[in-house]
Amino acid sequence: MAEPYVKKLSTVLLEAITDKDPLVQEQVCGALCALGEAQPAEVLRACEEYLWQHEKLAHPYRTMILRAMETVVSSHISDLDKDMARAVIFLASSEMTRVKDLVCDWQQAASNVLVAVGKQFIGLVMEEVLSKFQPGALPHYFVVQTLANLAASNVFGMVPFLTSILSTMLPMLGMAKHDTMRVAFCCALQHFSESTLEYLANLDQAPDPTVRKDTFATDIFSAYDILFNHWLQSREAKLRLAVVEALGPMSHLLPSEKLEEQLPKLLPGVLALYRKHAETFHVSKSLGQILEAAVSVGSRTLEAQLDALLAALHAQICVPVESSSPLVASNRKEVLRCFTVLACCSPDRLLAFLLPKLDANNERTRVGTLQVVRHVINSAASQMEVKKPFILSSMRLPLLDTNSKVKRAVVQVISAMAHHGYLEQPGGEAMVAYIVQQCALPPEAEALPFLRMSVLPKSVAGRERARFPLFWGRELSQVSPRPWAVSAQCVLPVPGRCRTGLPCSHTGRVLTAQSPQPRRAVVAPCARLPLPPPPPTPASEAGSRQRGPRHGQCAGRQHQHPVPGQHHRGQDEPRPLAAPARVSHPRAIHRGADPALQEPRAPGPEEGGGGGRCLPHPVRQQRCAPALPVPPLMPDPTLAAAPKSAPPQVRSGAGALWAGGPLSVSPPCFPVTLPSPYAITTRLLTVSSNPYLGDGRGAASLRLLSVLHRNIHPLLGQRWATTVPLLLEHLDEHTEETLSQKEWEERLLAFLRDTLAVVSDNTWICQLSLEMCRQLPCYNGTPQEKNFLYKCIGTTLGAASSKEVVRKHLQELLETARHQEEAEREGLACCFGICATSHLDDVLAQLEDFMRSDVFRRSTGIFNIFKDRSENEVEKVKSTLILCYGHVAARAPRELVLAKVESDILRNIFQYFSTKVLGIKVETKDPALKLCLIQSVCMASQAICSSAQAGSFHFSRKAELVAQMMEFIKAEPPDSLRTPIRKKAMLACTYLVSLEPALEERVQADLIRGCLHSVMAVLPEPEGEEERQESLYLDTMHALEDLLTSLLRRNMTPQGLQIMVEHLSPWIRSPRGHERVRALGLSACLLQHFLEHLHVSALVPFHNLGLLIGLFSPRCADLWPATRQEAVSCVHALLYLQLGYEGFSRDYRDDVAEQLLALKEGLVHPDPAVLFHTCHSIAQIIAKRLPPEQLISLLLTLFESLGDPDKNCSRAATIMVNCLLRERGSMLQEKVPEIVSVLRSKLQETREEHVLQAAQHSVYLLASQHCAAVVSSLLGGPLPFDSHTCTLWRALALEPSLTTQVLGLLLEKMSRDVPFKETRAFLLSSSPGREATLLPLAATCALHEVLSALESGPAVLELYPQLFAALLLRVSCTLGVLLPRSLQAKERRSVGSAVAPRSLEPCSCAVDALQAMLLRGGNEDVVRRVELEGGWQLLRTSAGHEEGVTRLASAMAKCAGPRLPLVMKALVCTQSSVYEIQRVTSTAFLAELLNSNVVNDLMLLESLLDNLAARQKDTSASVRRLVLRGLANIASSSPEKVQAHGPQLLTAMIGGLDDRDDPHSLVALEAMVGLARLLELVKRQDLRSVLLHVAIRIRPFFDSEKTELRSASIRLFGHLNQVCHGGCEDVFLEQVVAGLVPLLLHLQDPQAPVTNACRFALRLCGPNLQHEELAAVFQKHLQEGRGLHFGEFLNATCKLLMYHFPELLGRLAATSLFYFKSSWEDVRAAAPMLMGFLVLHAEPEHQPQVDLEQITAVAPRPPALQLLLKDPAPLVRAKAAETLGRLVKFA
Repeated sequence: MAEPYVKKLSTVLLEAITDKDPLVQEQVCGALCALGEAQPAEVLRACEEYLWQHEKLAHPYRTMILRAMETVVSSHISDLDKDMARAVIFLASSEMTRVKDLVCDWQQAASNVLVAVGKQFIGLVMEEVLSKFQPGALPHYFVVQTLANLAASNVFGMVPFLTSILSTMLPMLGMAKHDTMRVAFCCALQHFSESTLEYLANLDQAPDPTVRKDTFATDIFSAYDILFNHWLQSREAKLRLAVVEALGPMSHLLPSEKLEEQLPKLLPGVLALYRKHAETFHVSKSLGQILEAAVSVGSRTLEAQLDALLAALHAQICVPVESSSPLVASNRKEVLRCFTVLACCSPDRLLAFLLPKLDANNERTRVGTLQVVRHVINSAASQMEVKKPFILSSMRLPLLDTNSKVKRAVVQVISAMAHHGYLEQPGGEAMVAYIVQQCALPPEAEALPFLRMSVLPKSVAGRERARFPLFWGRELSQVSPRPWAVSAQCVLPVPGRCRTGLPCSHTGRVLTAQSPQPRRAVVAPCARLPLPPPPPTPASEAGSRQRGPRHGQCAGRQHQHPVPGQHHRGQDEPRPLAAPARVSHPRAIHRGADPALQEPRAPGPEEGGGGGRCLPHPVRQQRCAPALPVPPLMPDPTLAAAPKSAPPQVRSGAGALWAGGPLSVSPPCFPVTLPSPYAITTRLLTVSSNPYLGDGRGAASLRLLSVLHRNIHPLLGQRWATTVPLLLEHLDEHTEETLSQKEWEERLLAFLRDTLAVVSDNTWICQLSLEMCRQLPCYNGTPQEKNFLYKCIGTTLGAASSKEVVRKHLQELLETARHQEEAEREGLACCFGICATSHLDDVLAQLEDFMRSDVFRRSTGIFNIFKDRSENEVEKVKSTLILCYGHVAARAPRELVLAKVESDILRNIFQYFSTKVLGIKVETKDPALKLCLIQSVCMASQAICSSAQAGSFHFSRKAELVAQMMEFIKAEPPDSLRTPIRKKAMLACTYLVSLEPALEERVQADLIRGCLHSVMAVLPEPEGEEERQESLYLDTMHALEDLLTSLLRRNMTPQGLQIMVEHLSPWIRSPRGHERVRALGLSACLLQHFLEHLHVSALVPFHNLGLLIGLFSPRCADLWPATRQEAVSCVHALLYLQLGYEGFSRDYRDDVAEQLLALKEGLVHPDPAVLFHTCHSIAQIIAKRLPPEQLISLLLTLFESLGDPDKNCSRAATIMVNCLLRERGSMLQEKVPEIVSVLRSKLQETREEHVLQAAQHSVYLLASQHCAAVVSSLLGGPLPFDSHTCTLWRALALEPSLTTQVLGLLLEKMSRDVPFKETRAFLLSSSPGREATLLPLAATCALHEVLSALESGPAVLELYPQLFAALLLRVSCTLGVLLPRSLQAKERRSVGSAVAPRSLEPCSCAVDALQAMLLRGGNEDVVRRVELEGGWQLLRTSAGHEEGVTRLASAMAKCAGPRLPLVMKALVCTQSSVYEIQRVTSTAFLAELLNSNVVNDLMLLESLLDNLAARQKDTSASVRRLVLRGLANIASSSPEKVQAHGPQLLTAMIGGLDDRDDPHSLVALEAMVGLARLLELVKRQDLRSVLLHVAIRIRPFFDSEKTELRSASIRLFGHLNQVCHGGCEDVFLEQVVAGLVPLLLHLQDPQAPVTNACRFALRLCGPNLQHEELAAVFQKHLQEGRGLHFGEFLNATCKLLMYHFPELLGRLAATSLFYFKSSWEDVRAAAPMLMGFLVLHAEPEHQPQVDLEQITAVAPRPPALQLLLKDPAPLVRAKAAETLGRLVKFA
């Protein structure tokens, strides 16, 4: 039966050989080899049959089977018979040659089988191999390879066949075309030659001693010829190496004469391979064999090859060894072997070659030569004996070498010399001295680094520089003086060089090339040379622009700028010096600049240049100026201060030119004749207009005029006697500072009109007007007097009755006026206006005639439109005409002007202002033209307003004019005020808005916004500015004030006032103080105007009072004192407006409102404390007088001020808000939601701490009056609560009584609604989901925020049990609950944001609230303990919730015991909750309390037991499980009470084991854990009756899929074994035996708790087995914490089991078979191991207990081990194969 059994095992293993896992394949092969150890023939036969039967088996698996066969054959070759050997040989030969292509692993394995068999059956093998080695056809590659390997492995058996093999092989060499085949032949020839040489060397042991070398000489030479002459020339490197490897041993078999003949070709051919191959080991080895062969035959041709041989070999030995390949070292050994051969045959030639090499300077050459010398000294001692003196003398130069590698080689040579007696020769003492000297050398690091740097690599030199910074910090040029030899002469002052010693032109370049210094050092002496001129000033640049080429400057001497691409010298390069140039003035020398390098000079008159205007320099001005210089148009800054070294005339000329005055008196403007009365009148009247000039010439002129009245006109004496003294009296009453120039001129013009009326002579009047016109040019230098003269002309023409004279003079005035002068334009316009008072039609007609005249058209041609403004005076002429129309409108009779203002005046004004070119409107950029237009519009509007018919006049162009004015205003720069345009434009708008029709609301709003933006944003002028600028600013502000007042006047209602204030509101809240001051000033003015003009016909509410007070009142704390003053004024005016609307008279004075004026005085410079106290007082005043309906609007407006950029105002707003809430908050119940909402939104806009505190206080004040409303409002806010809402919640904890009330409300709201709603998961599954309800969720979040405040502690202590129980149950009922769908998207966005708010996850919110409650309740240690144990995180998860509750209960029991009775009472009430999870949570908490001694201290044990026992029948399996846990906890808290309650406890636990309503067996698990804790504490008599029941009941759990069940049941099994010691072992032994296999196998359980439980159980089972050896093994191997070698332990256990319990073999094996189907891979792998060890140690007589057919049979059913061999786990398959190998014992 043994043979079929082994064959079955082999078949099973061979079926598993196709496994994909290498480990399994190796184990299968090992099992086959193990079977082969017992039955080699059967195993080989089985393998042979399997391979023959499975022809299509893949070659990798065939390879493994062949390798197994090789192992079996090699180990038991002597046990094989010829039949078996023949079968194996035939199989291997067939496998080797099955395919022609090379499959190396497979065919090599088959070849190895043949070689292994050939060691014993060479004849049979050769018979089979030679049958496939037939002449005329190339054999298989591995046939040749097998022959080669046979020759190497069985020399004596193979050599007799070589003759026939060679005779067959030689023809095949020519047939081999592929390099692979040629390599095989080369390898075979190599092994054949080596075997032959070995055979010949051991003829005394050979079976045929008659074999001679000559037998193979002919065949070897024939093969040599093919290999050397043909194959060695191949391009394939592998083939060349194979050839050269074969040539080495073949050379020994060549005939002597043939070898001698071939050496001249053979040696160069082999040496040539050194250049073709990097790895030269095989070449050197073959060369050594060839040299040995040549020396052995006494070759004479070797001498001729010595030089080439020595050179090639020496080159090989000098190659540095840089590779870790072993072939490199082997190559050196072979090369040295060649040198040994040559030293033995030609020592003289060798030394003659080597010794001169010692003088070489090359390190590698010298080191390599020394190595060869050392080797020759050692290996050819006899030949070198007579050469010792020569060798010693040749060592002189190497002894002087300082290279470390050479020194090392020299020391090695000296060492070899010492061994061979060289040192006793003369000169040997030098060798000894050298050794001693090297031993005394200092360490290498002590040598000077610069002596070694020349031979070190750069990287090493860098490291040396780092080690010696003091030395290497200097350059080599500093060490060697040679680089400085050339540059010494460069600094000597020699002819042709400058005083610095540098050549004038090329020195810089020479020094740069020769000197090693940096270039900066070379050019440093040039620092004293003239430098380029400094950059020109703006004035000089302007002068340069004026002195362009068109003024005659020399273009060739202009400054040459660098051009792109041109070479520019660097900063440190020397500049070439220019040739000296003449200096035109000492100032050039004074500047130290080369004139050739200065800005270009304009030529003077003698050089053909122009006038002096092109030379701004004083010297040029002096040289080029004419005799009577004309003042320059623009003063030159360079003339302000001429240098003191300049000539006096230059300095005086510069001063005169700067002053702008002429150097000589101008000639008179008219011939010197006696003046006419008209001239005297004109002159004296004009001079009188500036009365204080010329030491009071005005009074003198008037007196002279009075004296000359007879000469002027006889009718004037009496009248002047009255009027002139009045004028003189007026002058006496005033001074130059107090005199109003306008009033004075009006008096003089009235005097002139009176004079003209007295004369009443048209001829005289016309003559006087003519004279006045003639004198106009004389006053070009005095614009004020000329302006007055124009007015006089207008007055005179107005008195003239001749229209022709009037129009003629007006025409002349328009033609001759200097329109570019502003004063003259104004004077001319006044002239026309005054004239229009009498001649309106004529003046208008003359203006239109001038517009149509050629003079005007010449000025406004199409091409002149686009000319430069300085050369085109068309705008100036237009300005004059527009201004004339304005004055005409202003001075014309009111009854006439209305008819002509739109048709004539405004039409012409806009015609002049807007120019059209080719149909396109061209806007002017001339500010003067704009000013004239604005002034004219203003005059026209004022004239209309002053007309008696203004109320009925419909001004159709009003909107157009306003729009034009707004364009002017918007065009002005908003941050500066430089022109009066905006002032005059606003003034014009002021008059325009009072006209009809009224402006549209949009236009009016744009007007207000534009004007405010234009004026408010103007930056304040710094102190010290001109008074004119300050006056312009004040005038502009007044104009804006008048405009706003005018607009308000048209809508004197609260709504109109509100509109105005709304426009001012942004400026009132502006972050810039000057804007706030202006806005508050305007507001105060508007309010005062409104108050002064208030007319209330009926009692109507002032509905926007709250808004306005809310806007102004925070400004009472502004940083600027002026703003504070104005703000109080505004509030004061508003309060009186309210009184006015309530029906009080305008002169009524309210005592409360008047208190504001007293507070106003204290706001000038108060400190912050006083300031805010004042704001509080103001708020109290407002609270007393504010109507109730205005309170909410005031509060909302004040809330807007919380975010004011002025922190003082923001603080003031908070103070006022809280004051109002305290004083008037009781009436705001309905407005609480609105107030809370606004507070929340404002807090989101600001981060100021004071605002946050004020908002908290506001909420507190509201809650103290309307608690429920505030809580509801805050709960109604969006979830999650932002940080500001959380702050408001915390504000409710400031006062204990309020906090208690708030907490009660929140608890009530949290429990009012259901905690969650059942819903269907959308598109995910059909299982119901849960979504939290909003109100309880919000209440939970609010509870957390309130409880987070430190001040909430007293309230928490008061409500401690209610809060704890409610929050704990809230945690439980939110497990796994989702957010409402409306909040889920918001939560996702918050998670993705950069700064996410607090998590809104329902359970986390409840846990956080519970933590906060414990902290405020003084249980910080509870929170800390639970945190350290990870309990809080567990509470948040469904999987860990019970454990989290347990840890919380444990911490409460240890740290908060006194609070437990009330807490337990609150939780007991929830045991009947409809929510299962709440019952689970409360039960878990109460169960854990039984785990602490505190229940005894508080006398809670009995009540807790009763309560838990009552819940044993709960419908929830979790509750029943926790009840069992709590009952088992008595073992920890009260072990002494266990016996008293033993039966009750055991009954409960066994009931848990039998619980059938728990599909997951969790109740049974808890029962097993509880029993394990209680077993040792209950009475033995109580336990004995249930012991077997428990053991049988827990047995199925050993193999449960759940780790906890396996671990608990196995550990309980151990405890059962423990309590059985000493009385019931016999009863329990059967249970131990039944559980032994599961316990052993589960030691390989993948879960560590299970393996630990098995260790524990087996240690306790050992004594019950009643064999100390087995118990000792369990104790030794299964200690806790000790590593377990499972195979060793299982082997020892099975050995003892089979020794003591052999009858259990079948039972244990059958139980093991059950685990072959285990779901755990490691257990399935352990099961066959257990079976294998049981079989291994079982006696043969016990074999019938094991069903081998079930294990190994192939049919009719699959065997168990065969199934395991197909297991998906590689480890299982490997262990199954290993077990199959052990089953050979039953063979």
